[in-house]
Amino acid sequence: QAPLVESGGGLVQPGGSLRLSCSASGATFEIGAMAWFRQAPGLEREFVAAFRWNGGRQYYADSVSGRFSISKDKTTRATYLQMNDLKPEDTAVYYCAAGRPILSSIRTERGYTSWGQGTQVTVSS
Repeated sequence: QAPLVESGGGLVQPGGSLRLSCSASGATFEIGAMAWFRQAPGLEREFVAAFRWNGGRQYYADSVSGRFSISKDKTTRATYLQMNDLKPEDTAVYYCAAGRPILSSIRTERGYTSWGQGTQVTVSS
């Protein structure tokens, strides 16, 4: 089983909502943090949201703050990304990541050692 398995992408109209899921049940390492990143065509992969596995604080990119919400289920080792008020500029492949980044790097790819396969989110009318 792959360490991280994502689901929930799709096509949605502007203003709509989607919920992405990421299961880490196949991960054999201790998780320090989980995050979502995204990559739009022709652009570099960018940070979206993250949380520390044993902490309460969540971290968001400015572009999604107030619209997206990251959550976790420690029992099933899963993370979710609730995306509301979606905009065309949110169109991208979304990736789930897990690892043990240091706190100062939680918004970067540094320290995330396991990645999902990606799920496409398209926001279009």
